[in-house]
Amino acid sequence: MNKIVITAGSVAMEAELNDRPTARQIWEALPIEGSASTWGDEIYFEIPVIAAQEPDAREQVEVGELGYWPVGHAFCIFFGPTPVSTDQRPRAYSPVNILGRVSGEATAFRSVRSGTRVSITRA
Repeated sequence: MNKIVITAGSVAMEAELNDRPTARQIWEALPIEGSASTWGDEIYFEIPVIAAQEPDAREQVEVGELGYWPVGHAFCIFFGPTPVSTDQRPRAYSPVNILGRVSGEATAFRSVRSGTRVSITRA
């Protein structure tokens, strides 16, 4: 597992990327910066990685999971329900490739507002 640090405003959190193809592409592209968009309890932002939907991509995710949204070429941080959730779990708008998960309390990202600069670096 490759360790990264996600910094968004005053929130900085370590995370681990899995060994899936999209996660490896992101690791090779680091460092990455973007501008946060929020959608319920999800932060997402476009990144310079183009990847196809992986066979095990899914909409239902867990708090703390990281995803890549192929439709928008976006890195996603899930920390609670989104507008399409049917319960308290996060749900992506459409299937995301699962990249890994944050190592800390993911709900700390609730303080991040749209437009905040987000960076992903190697730990």
